[in-house]
Formats: sequence, structure tokens, C-alpha cells
Amino acid sequence: MAYSPEIREAAKRLYLKRWTPDEIRDDLGLPNNRIIYYWADKHGWRDLLREEEVDDAIARRIVLLTDIADKTNGQIKELDMLIQQHVRLKKQRIEAERKAQAVADGTDSHGGTKSGSTQSNGSNGDGGKRKGRRKKNDVSHLTADDFATWHDTLFAYQKTMHSNLHQRIRNILKSRQIGATYYFAGEAFEQATLTGDPQIFLSASRSQAEVFRSYIIAIAHEFFEIELTGNPIVLNTAHGAAELRFLSTNSKTAQSYHGHVYIDEYFWIGKFDVLNKLASAMATHKKWRKTYFSTPSTKAHPAYTFWTGDHWRQGKAEREDIEFPAFDALRDGGRLCPDRQWRFVVTIQDALAGGCELFDIDELRDEYNADDFANLFMCVFVDDAASIFKFSDLERCMVDAARWQDHKPAAPRPFGNREVWLGYDPSRTRDNATLVVVAPPEKDGEKFRILEKHYWRGMNFAHHVAEIQKIYAKYRVTYIGVDTTGIGAGVFDSISTLYPREATAIHYSVNSKTRLVLKMVELIEAGNIEWDAGHKDIAMSCLSIRRTTTDSGGAITFKASRDNTTGHADVFFAISHAVINQPLNHQHQRKSSWSIQH
Repeated sequence: MAYSPEIREAAKRLYLKRWTPDEIRDDLGLPNNRIIYYWADKHGWRDLLREEEVDDAIARRIVLLTDIADKTNGQIKELDMLIQQHVRLKKQRIEAERKAQAVADGTDSHGGTKSGSTQSNGSNGDGGKRKGRRKKNDVSHLTADDFATWHDTLFAYQKTMHSNLHQRIRNILKSRQIGATYYFAGEAFEQATLTGDPQIFLSASRSQAEVFRSYIIAIAHEFFEIELTGNPIVLNTAHGAAELRFLSTNSKTAQSYHGHVYIDEYFWIGKFDVLNKLASAMATHKKWRKTYFSTPSTKAHPAYTFWTGDHWRQGKAEREDIEFPAFDALRDGGRLCPDRQWRFVVTIQDALAGGCELFDIDELRDEYNADDFANLFMCVFVDDAASIFKFSDLERCMVDAARWQDHKPAAPRPFGNREVWLGYDPSRTRDNATLVVVAPPEKDGEKFRILEKHYWRGMNFAHHVAEIQKIYAKYRVTYIGVDTTGIGAGVFDSISTLYPREATAIHYSVNSKTRLVLKMVELIEAGNIEWDAGHKDIAMSCLSIRRTTTDSGGAITFKASRDNTTGHADVFFAISHAVINQPLNHQHQRKSSWSIQH
């Protein structure tokens, strides 16, 4: 019997969600499951499924590497390679689906698209009219039609962002891992190519800004076979030279540029008022757009009133009763608000409904507790009133690690012969652990610096020990504090054998935990510790620490979300295990120092 295209498409979607043929048959009321196997073979669904699995793994690795502030040369090369592979797979998937649809509909395999014209833009260009090699970063031959294939890779919510390019100010609150950076990189490349307008990316750190550059290079290569070089990237367009600049917020030259501005993760950038003035200065002329996008942080962040509209109402009595669109309305296609900002909210559920199936929501709900899930994936701001830390204090600790001239992440000895301390924290009930590399202050006025952080999954403590040995090979480690809970006991047994003078066991009690937390309070409130602004998880980990009483109610202690549903406090305690090597009363200088050469 003949089946409608709608039935076949529904079956395909369920198949790619990994439903079994029997489940698909029952759900769609098909007479048997043989037709499912037939469609899967004929239209290449199995290949698509395998590509999705690879794409999932690549996407997860990209997210992991992106979160590393001080990337080694190897990690930078790996990230560039993965981004190129990620973009290539997206393109291949769209082409395969288009070809399969064309065959099913009995039309030309190109579906009336521009593939012929794309080929004419090869090395000879314009059907052979141009001879020899093109100019450096030459995109002058590309037209709006040439970007159709890239548009086909976009999810529904990304297309919504694109359809609102006419808005002068776009303000987007988003879930983690929905491809916002990928989209805006592609959008900026497209707009620079078609208009010749300069594009500027502002991020908390230089390493974050460079992710945009990697995506732009990958998109140009995979979709247009164009090799882009340079930093900034200067495109040779039909409208003249178009610059794409990638800046950190502490760039001394940032204010001298102008163009369309993209502000990445602005809820995690300190001194928002200064940042906003900088962005406004870059986009003063009415032709320039400003695009703000970020995952939420806390209600205490200065940008919170910018998002809610309270900053716009401030000092204007006539505006006090003007209401802004509700949260759910902002999820439904976005809204132009009274302050002339177009606001848009994309939760993880919205992303899934928009076609992004790179994650399992049920699995994420199991991994994170309700509060963390709401913050990370449902765009809910953290109310940090109950935290022992103020977000304003944490902001002062978030810096651009590129300014640390004595730390060379790509070098065999990143910190030379200067000492570092390590802190190791095993999760209490989950199968992962955290290790941080901390540089203690050496002279008056210096601060603690978090040079590296690592997350390891799995109960195999021998693997953790092997990774710690790699850290020892790179740095002059003079101390490592190890929580001996759970697999930490196995790690400590091995570490104390390998490095007996450096290893210190940390046994948790009310008193010991209080000392750990108070040490962190001392450093953070005084601004005597800092980490790269790209490590957003460190700030959230600190904010999860609450004051409470013991079960008997007889003593004040501290607690955090350290159960089997979250790991966001793990990095806080890993840091505390390192810095506690400096006593709470550290007014007296250490009278001696020592090291062991390995």
C-alpha cells in the first residue's frame, strides 16, 4: 500500500530518535515493521543515525574544550579540527536529506538549488571567467543565494534570530549548548560578506573570542571551500574590505573600533556598565546592531536590570507602570519590548522543539538538581541571597588569563620553576572528580591564580593518579590536598606513595569544612584569588555554598549541592583543598621552602 509523505517523515523522525521499528509501527498504526526497515535502507536513515552519534560526541567535546581557558597548542588544534568536522557533518546531513527527499519526490537531485553556481565559484571562479588564484580571503563572488545551504543547517530558533536581523538591539537569554556561538559566527560572516560591514565580537576572555574565529573559518571552508586567514580576519567583499575582530573585554584598543557588535555571555562579564558603554560606543551610529546573548547568572549581576527593563525605567516616573512581555511570550518567537530591545528566550525545551536533538533532557535532569537544571537549561536566574558569597565579589576574581605573562599554557613547563599547589576533590556519590592547579602568591601584592582545572569521570582511581602524574611532569608541585572520601582514599594511597612530602589527606568534619570555606571567603572577599572569566562554573560553584546548622542543630556549618544530582560545588572544594595550604592566619611568612625535582 502507498504511504503519505507525512507518515514517512514521522517515521524518520522517530527512527532518528532511536525508537525501535516495533515502537514506530505501534505509534503510527502501521501494519508491520518491515516498511520501517525498507525506508531505513532506501533513504539512508541508518547512515544519518550514525552521523548523529558522531555529531553528538563531537559537540560534547567542543563544549568541553571551549570551557578550558588556558588551552594548549594541542587543544587549540583539536578544537579547530572538531569545529571543522562538526560543520562538515551538518552540511553532509542536509545534503543527504535533500537528496533523499528529491529521490522520493521524483525531482531533480539538486532540488532546483544553486549547486551549479556554487561549483562555478571554484578555483577558476565565475564559470572560468576569472583566471588564477583569488585574492586573500576573497568572498566577493558570494551572494545571498550561496548561503542557502548554510541556512538549511539551522534550527528553528536560529532562524528566528536570523529573521530579526532588522532589530537594532537583540537581547537573547539562552540555554547552554544550543549552538548560539555557531549561529552568530555564521551570521556575522554572512553579513560581512554581503554588506562589507565590520563585525566585532566581545567576550570575557580572548580564548572565548577565538571560538568565534574558529567557527567562521570552519563555515567558510566547509560550505564555500574558502580558506580564511588572519586575526582580525579581513574579507575581500564586493563592497570593499570587511573586518571581523575578536576581542576580550579588557582590550585596550576595543573602543577604537566600530561596527556590528556581538557581546557573548554578558551575564558572566564583570563591570557590565563599563562593558555596555563600550559596546554602545562601538555601535553609536544607527546602522550598527548590538547583539547580546548569554546564559543567565544571578539576579545580583548588574546586567539583570538591563534584561528586565528596570534599568530603562530607572529615574523615569512615567515608565514605572509600563509592562514588558512575560517570560513565556519571549520564548514564543521573541518580542520587541518598550525599550526598543528585541528579547528572545531559548530554553533547552525550546531548542529540542526547534529541531536540536543533541541532548537527552531526561538524562540532564538526572545529572543536575532542580535548581541547577533551571539555571543552566531553563534560563532561570539564580537568587544568590542565601549564598555566603556576593556575586560582586566573585566578579572581581574573574579576569582574562591572557594577561598572566608568566603562565604559558602551551609550553612544556607552563609555569617555569615556580611552585604550584594542587587540590583534588572526588564527588561524594557520583563517578567523577575535579583537580585544580593553583599558583600561590610569591610576593606581596600577588594573588592566588587558578591555572588549570580538570574533570575526570569514572571510578578508576588509577586513571586519576596517572592524570595527576602528568600534571606533576609539567609543574613544580609542592603540595596536593586530597579529600579521602570515596575513591579519594585510593587516589591518596597512590599519591602519598609517589609524592610523600607533597600529599596531604583532608578528612571532612564540621571543623575542617568550616576552615575550608572560611579560607575561600577570606580570599574572595579580599580579592586575593583570580581565575579566567571563561570558567563560569567556578562562580556558580561558589554561589552554591550556603550557611546551615548541623543535624543536631548545635553548630553552624556549610553545605552545597554535593549529591548525586550535581557537581557544581566540586570545583569550589577542589580549590579550597589547594589554598588551605596557606593557613587562615598567614601573617607570618614561611621561613623555608623546598622542592623535589622529578
